[in-house]
Amino acid sequence: MNQQERIQFFYEIFDSSLPRLGPGDDASTKKALNMLLSAKLQRKDPSDPTTLNILDIGCGNGAQTIQLAKHVDGTITAVDNHQLFLDELQRRAEAEGVSEKIQLYLRDMRYLELDESSFDLIWSEGALYIMGFREGLEACHHLLTPGGLLAATQLSWLRPDPPSECQEYFAHEYPVMVDVATNLATIKSCGYEVLGHFTLPESAWWMSYYHPLEDRLQSLREKHAADPKRIEVIESVQMEIEIYRRYSTYYGYVFYLIQRC
Repeated sequence: MNQQERIQFFYEIFDSSLPRLGPGDDASTKKALNMLLSAKLQRKDPSDPTTLNILDIGCGNGAQTIQLAKHVDGTITAVDNHQLFLDELQRRAEAEGVSEKIQLYLRDMRYLELDESSFDLIWSEGALYIMGFREGLEACHHLLTPGGLLAATQLSWLRPDPPSECQEYFAHEYPVMVDVATNLATIKSCGYEVLGHFTLPESAWWMSYYHPLEDRLQSLREKHAADPKRIEVIESVQMEIEIYRRYSTYYGYVFYLIQRC
């Protein structure tokens, strides 16, 4: 299987019809949004806009985008590099009656070509790591208005003593993962103030992400039973799920809620 075939098969596994394309749930999205807006209200400046210009980086099929559109007065620019994800987001937005709030933008997040200081709120669930956490924070800093808000989830160590199997897995799959304290220090060094943070509950991994994904993996095993290369990819995704099943107390996604200084 060449690189292009692997990419296409990746999109076959992570099909746009899945409820979510990464860990998260509506309750956590709303919790993060409420924490940010409450902090903003407490510090309200007369010059603050009454409607927000929002950027959703790596929006995928838009589960969190829909929640933002339902609960925030403003316009959302939803960015992803896969057209089928954006098509599904458009379908869901129309079904929920919020499509007029959402502008779709097919683009690689590393090359956004958007105006500096043009967004009041930037959102990124499970995607900022693609740029690199520090690099993503720096890119967002340029795009945010002074005092603008950022909410991002980042895979983080929750305990300092993960078992060797867990350590070895992430040494290969995501070697740059660090603990919460280190991420908070990075955030501050990039010119932000931390307004809060919390860890996604385990249910946010299972209910809308891993359980539907496992069902899809099983159907793809049957479809591609005679193709060892595709079965190998399927089992690598299954291994990710198994690692979380065994070691979920040691790592997780943390929602970091911050403000540009």
